[in-house]
Amino acid sequence: MNPIYEKLQSCVACVRAKTDFVPKVAIVLGSGLGDYAKDIEVKAEIDYSEIEGFPVSTVPGHAGKFIFGYVGSVPIVCMKGRVHYYEGYPISDVVLPIRLMKLLGAEILFLTNASGGINPEFHAGDFMLIEDHISCFAPNPLIGPNIDELGVRFPDMTHVYDEELKVLIRQAASENSIAIQKGIYIQLTGPSFESPTEIKMLRTLGGDAVGMSTVVEAIAANHMGMKICGISCVCNLAAGMTENPLTHDEVQEAANKAAPLFKKLVTESVKKFGKL
Repeated sequence: MNPIYEKLQSCVACVRAKTDFVPKVAIVLGSGLGDYAKDIEVKAEIDYSEIEGFPVSTVPGHAGKFIFGYVGSVPIVCMKGRVHYYEGYPISDVVLPIRLMKLLGAEILFLTNASGGINPEFHAGDFMLIEDHISCFAPNPLIGPNIDELGVRFPDMTHVYDEELKVLIRQAASENSIAIQKGIYIQLTGPSFESPTEIKMLRTLGGDAVGMSTVVEAIAANHMGMKICGISCVCNLAAGMTENPLTHDEVQEAANKAAPLFKKLVTESVKKFGKL
């Protein structure tokens, strides 16, 4: 058996020994959404450290647990804290949580993150519906022998972000008077922020926001046939677009400020997903 798949099956068995909850929607909480669990009717919580071989997040502001429960009447599993490639984990471990949630029953993946704005029309605190993505320098999680149990060798990437889910998110935003931008998200490896010249490059490539997560997760989920959507919270303008140096504290502060509206948008969108 492929060792990556064997490890994944071991994680599934470990979770199933603790809960038989079957989610429909998997949510990955980015910076600023750490306390989203307060809006969930919680049925079970499992710390990442309780799952043998599971990668544990080391980033300030990112807790490390799965939360199972309901948003409205929709069964969900929520990642409270994600794992990033820059933490030193192999890329197969970075996407292991996504694959695990799919094998636990999740059909829809809702990705959220904090990002830097590349589009000059964006402002700190804006929400951006992810229309498509670009991966820069982050290794593809499908490199290596294909795991046939998960998906095909050469998955199509034409429509990674599901059109129906995007329509529902826009409806949720409109109905709750929440302004939402749309654009292309670019993932770099981090952990250093981008240089001003790199931001010029990313803008030339067609990017609207940049961060250090999400794209590899979307690739792994797409490989497994999940329906995917994503919202990025633009927490600062990227390097070179203002005179100010970038700090993680600034990102965290902006994410926390935007959190109430962000949580509302996620909640109302998930409720609509439950009707699919």
